[in-house]
Amino acid sequence: MLSFFTVLLILVGANLLFMALNLIGLSGWGKKSGQHSAKLASSGIRTWKELKAKFKKTV
Repeated sequence: MLSFFTVLLILVGANLLFMALNLIGLSGWGKKSGQHSAKLASSGIRTWKELKAKFKKTV
């Protein structure tokens, strides 16, 4: 029974650690979104509206 709680505690602790690291990484992501979207637009990736319009033309 003790080993079960030990493993459970280790898994919960690892989960909290990964969640904290994920949240720290996401905090800086929103600030870079302007640069990121400009980079995506220049790389040739089309937006959903452009793809939808192109699809309507073909159909």
